[in-house]
Amino acid sequence: MTIEEMKNIKRELGLTNQMLSDLSGVPLGTIQKIFGGATKAPRKETIDAIVLALSEKAHGRSVKYEISGKDYYVRERAFDYYLDDVEQGEYTLDDYYALPDEKRVELIDGVFYDMASPSKIHQGILLGISVQLDECVEKHKGHCYLYLAPSDVELGEDRKTVVQPDIYIHCDPEKEVDRPHHGSPDFIVEILSPSSRSHDLWRKQELYRRHGVREYWIVDPKNKSVVVYHLTEPELPRTYTFEDEVPVGISEGECTVDFKKVYARVRHFYDE
Repeated sequence: MTIEEMKNIKRELGLTNQMLSDLSGVPLGTIQKIFGGATKAPRKETIDAIVLALSEKAHGRSVKYEISGKDYYVRERAFDYYLDDVEQGEYTLDDYYALPDEKRVELIDGVFYDMASPSKIHQGILLGISVQLDECVEKHKGHCYLYLAPSDVELGEDRKTVVQPDIYIHCDPEKEVDRPHHGSPDFIVEILSPSSRSHDLWRKQELYRRHGVREYWIVDPKNKSVVVYHLTEPELPRTYTFEDEVPVGISEGECTVDFKKVYARVRHFYDE
């Protein structure tokens, strides 16, 4: 899809640059530069996020259901939840925990986002990474704890954000309690799926940076890559492939994840 085609679709849908930024997770300034012609060669990940948002906006459908006398509207395909008497941005943890258990969503800055069911490739990669991380955590017998989705993580003090990272590690014994984790994990892994690319690449990266997560990995099964962000350091992300051993920064060199072993678990899906 060309930039001109994206501009035409945006115009037909009645979207402003700010609205498209909110939907895609791409910063407003980046969208303005792309559509204004200042950026001649945008990053593929950026274009993917914009195209996905335009596609979902064009083809999404609303479904209404009732909970405790209140009408919720669910936008299919990784869009938002709506409650008649609450504006977007105003949902709280109370609204989150009132949703049915089968509704897998995340609440970010008071806005609900639907979460698609993970694919077999996604789950195979998750298992491959978590097995190696768990071995390292157990081997060093420190104060770190490993968790897999679905596991709620409440961020911030305003009670408007709860996420379910694919994998997270926290290294604070005081946070090891039998209830939703409150506070920022030290280490998070998110595995991209078609419905979550822009969400994980942009929105959640900035969310985790803002809340003090130390290390964030974005695993991309489509491109067989791993992008590692050290969010508390002023350094550029580093990209690895599924042929590499990726060091775990928070372990100070003691742990790595061998992505050849991870890929071996899901290779047959790529051969089909």
